[in-house]
Amino acid sequence: MINSHQFQQAAKQFRAGRISLKEFTDLVIHDRPGRKPNEVAVRSKNCDSKIPDQGMRTEVAPSKILSREADAHKGDFGRVLAIGGSSEMAGAIGLTSMATLKSGSGLVRAMVPNEIQTVVAGWSPCVMTVAMDSSNGQIEPSGKLDMSQHHQWADAVAIGPGMGQSRKLDQWVAELYRDVKGPMVVDADGLNALASAGADLAIHAGPRVLTPHPGEFRKLTGTTSTNRQELESVAKQLAGEASLVMVLKGNRTYVTDGGLGYHNASGNPGMATAGSGDVLTGVIAALLGQGMPALDAAVTGVYLHGVAGDAAAESVGQPSVLATDILDNLSVAFKKQLKVAEKTIGF
Repeated sequence: MINSHQFQQAAKQFRAGRISLKEFTDLVIHDRPGRKPNEVAVRSKNCDSKIPDQGMRTEVAPSKILSREADAHKGDFGRVLAIGGSSEMAGAIGLTSMATLKSGSGLVRAMVPNEIQTVVAGWSPCVMTVAMDSSNGQIEPSGKLDMSQHHQWADAVAIGPGMGQSRKLDQWVAELYRDVKGPMVVDADGLNALASAGADLAIHAGPRVLTPHPGEFRKLTGTTSTNRQELESVAKQLAGEASLVMVLKGNRTYVTDGGLGYHNASGNPGMATAGSGDVLTGVIAALLGQGMPALDAAVTGVYLHGVAGDAAAESVGQPSVLATDILDNLSVAFKKQLKVAEKTIGF
């Protein structure tokens, strides 16, 4: 049975037209999960969906960002667990955590080596931190910490930024990739860990979004090609076979689930700077936590990240863009996308 708060939230969504009567009845009577704030507007059609006079659909577009209801609270907008960081790269997981908050998450918990807990917490008092045992400045997986309570708390998990690598850490990441039931974004050393551990990417308990740059992608797949079209072809095949979403970063970043695809048109060369990918990881994780399906979250996250980069470049010039500039301009990107929703939905 759902509690009174859950009933009120479901009733509010029904009155607003965000869920159908059947969905409301299923939630109240059968205790089935309701939608999260942005889920209704982002249903991607399967690759065999028909559009009149256009045949089979092969492309997907960025999704609308819905406005918030007046009585919303932080629990309505997703809880994200960000795992990573090391003594040499504390900034990476800080950027991811802050980007997650800037992209609308209600709660963000950063799980980091104990040496850098105060550094990451110092980014903002809004970020919660969990100190893990460490070795050589990196997370040291151990049985002392009950990981299940943390990833069960989260609506989405982001893993990898600034993490570093070790044999034990690689295996731990591979196990989390396999076992975590909620959505997960894997980036940077998280991807290197999967490659080093020889993880079977097709075995996972929940939605997965992988965000490699070409070098990480080659390591992950074993391909040696440097041809962009060939890499995108491999990405599409792997995404389909492993039932995941691949975000192959670069000029006109390519996003695919093996059926639908998207080439991003936002962004600029100034975004080729340290930490830019860590910000992107946070944006996608935030959208996943707010209820977007994996493909929509990846496509929309890539687009908004590029819009923020364009705003940063306009402000400081492309050569001077820093990842923190992209982070600071996420609000500009979300404002623009919210205006798109207001115009098309009509409120």
